Amino acid sequence: MQKGTIGVTTENIFPIIKKFLYSDHEIFLRELVSNAVDATQKIKALSGTGEFKGELGELMVRVTSDPKKGVITISDSGIGMTEEEVQKYINQIAFSSAGEFLDKYKDQLNNIIGHFGLGFYSSFMVAKKVEIETLSWKDGAEPVKWSCEGDPNYEIKKGKRKKRGTDIILYLDDESKEYSEESKISHLLGKYCKFLPVEIAFGKKKEWKEGKEVETGEDNIINDPSPLWTKKPADLKEEEYLDFYRKLYPTKEDPLFHIHLNVDYPFSLTGVLYFPKIKDNVDISRNKIQLYCNQVFVTDSVENIVPDFLTLLHGVIDSPDIPLNVSRSYLQSDSNVKKISGHITKKVADRLEELFKNERNKLEEKWDNLKLFIEYGMLSDEKFYDRAEKFALFKNTEGKYFSFEEYKKLIESNQTDKDKKLVYLYSSDIQKQYTYIESARNKGYDVLLMDSHLDSHYINLLESKFKDSQFTRVDADHIDKLINKEEIKKVDLPQEEIEDISTAFESALPQGPHYSVSLESLGEKENALLITQSEFMRRYREMSALGGGMNFYGSLPESYNIIINHDHPVIKKIIGDKKEKVGDELSVIAGKVSELKSIVETEKKDSKETEGKLTMDLELESLSQERKEKIRNFANENQLLRQVCDLALLANGMLKGENLDKFVKRSLELIK
Repeated sequence: MQKGTIGVTTENIFPIIKKFLYSDHEIFLRELVSNAVDATQKIKALSGTGEFKGELGELMVRVTSDPKKGVITISDSGIGMTEEEVQKYINQIAFSSAGEFLDKYKDQLNNIIGHFGLGFYSSFMVAKKVEIETLSWKDGAEPVKWSCEGDPNYEIKKGKRKKRGTDIILYLDDESKEYSEESKISHLLGKYCKFLPVEIAFGKKKEWKEGKEVETGEDNIINDPSPLWTKKPADLKEEEYLDFYRKLYPTKEDPLFHIHLNVDYPFSLTGVLYFPKIKDNVDISRNKIQLYCNQVFVTDSVENIVPDFLTLLHGVIDSPDIPLNVSRSYLQSDSNVKKISGHITKKVADRLEELFKNERNKLEEKWDNLKLFIEYGMLSDEKFYDRAEKFALFKNTEGKYFSFEEYKKLIESNQTDKDKKLVYLYSSDIQKQYTYIESARNKGYDVLLMDSHLDSHYINLLESKFKDSQFTRVDADHIDKLINKEEIKKVDLPQEEIEDISTAFESALPQGPHYSVSLESLGEKENALLITQSEFMRRYREMSALGGGMNFYGSLPESYNIIINHDHPVIKKIIGDKKEKVGDELSVIAGKVSELKSIVETEKKDSKETEGKLTMDLELESLSQERKEKIRNFANENQLLRQVCDLALLANGMLKGENLDKFVKRSLELIK
């Protein structure tokens, strides 16, 4: 028997391990099982080269536990270790500080599997005592037993193991006893080890007999040693890809299509990525890519390994060139990670471009589910935008699809305004904006459907990329002003009259939003009243709501443009009603205003300053308010005016609650 001290110069190795090397205690099982798999693969390799001439026997890793005693055992039939190798791999972990250790073993950290000592020490995160029983494959080797109780002192002596391989026995500390429970081990093996390349057995299979679950004599193999991504694409059928996806994501709809990754140089990368159906929410499908290193599960948080927009994909990436146990900041700066990230982006773009060129109909069929993903990519990754502008599609309100170039050719002859700017009209909701869409179609214009969460940001991006172009929602103004081809005819009315009509209609609209009212000549066939929202303000409010860093706009009140069509017969009738009902009273007020203004002008010419000037200003303001009050009273009593306002509100989905109830009752009264 030999006793000694582990080769460390710090006070204690174990707090360093817990604090700096591993961020999650549960990965101890991953590390120990991975080491057992590694040892098993090495004996297979030695047998393959003829160096090991003995019987391989059962090449399986077994995990057993005793919850009552709080003991876990990981056993393999791999290469085992001699006493010299135990000294080398287990005892000689020399370092003077945590920082020096991490720096010294940086290369090993990038590939824990195959570096037995480093992975092995993760066991002390959960165990108060660890034993190793091992017997090397080498001729004449003696069994070795090593034990340590969580401090630099260890004991090594002759072991009892009869067969080649290694047992790692963990005596769990009181805080970690849960790890010996069957359900916990099953969960961890399923999470980290389900695709390891050597069979992993945990207990026996169970079946129901006579109303209870009983064990069978058959080993319970928890993993698939040859997962789909390790096979050649040429050997796989579409149904196999779908079956694999269903195993990974049992509750998800079938994906749109997949990409099989298989790279040997300049880095190693395999995997299968799936395009899920993404329609409504950007965040709901994140963290569905599983990262593996040599078939060992590492994480499903791959934000720093693939570009942000690709985290919406599902599937598996496996690469020994991605570090397992280092910080996120390290991942961001790692050259291999950057290369892998760039390659995945390229493969995704290649697949989409291939669909566009060779299977355009399929791309169009899938577009509604792909659109959000592609927009997100174009917004967040400049290189992806450069590729995607070749295969990205526009969809119009008639359900037809166009590439960017195709759509430009379609509209440029008819939708270029007098300032030579190409105007892309769009709708975010066909039903709500139906009237405006029809007005555009009647002019021979085409309208795009832009109804995803990201479209406000996406439209901004496209405006910055498309030369001499602008995007305008079809309900942002009257169609003749959206694509302004000639000067708009002005209404031939006195300013006082225009202000009266504006005041009348504004008073009939719901309180809360800000209204900008104008009287315009739109033609007899156009609606009597249009309610629109400024493209600029509405778009930036939407971008602010989505987190576009424009909180100023998000804090502004809702604002609407109210366009009164002076040419419409109903508006002319309302103007006539106003003259009939309050015309005389307004004339009296106008006379008083004129008289006061005349006095003010006379005094200005004579350069006189009178003490009564302030009084006259107050009288003018009082007369103005009196005039507005009479206009408001007229508007409140005029059923036709209120009906016109409510119809416009109803067309925009803005008539609700009590106002909607009043509208229905008024409508019934008017049609009696």
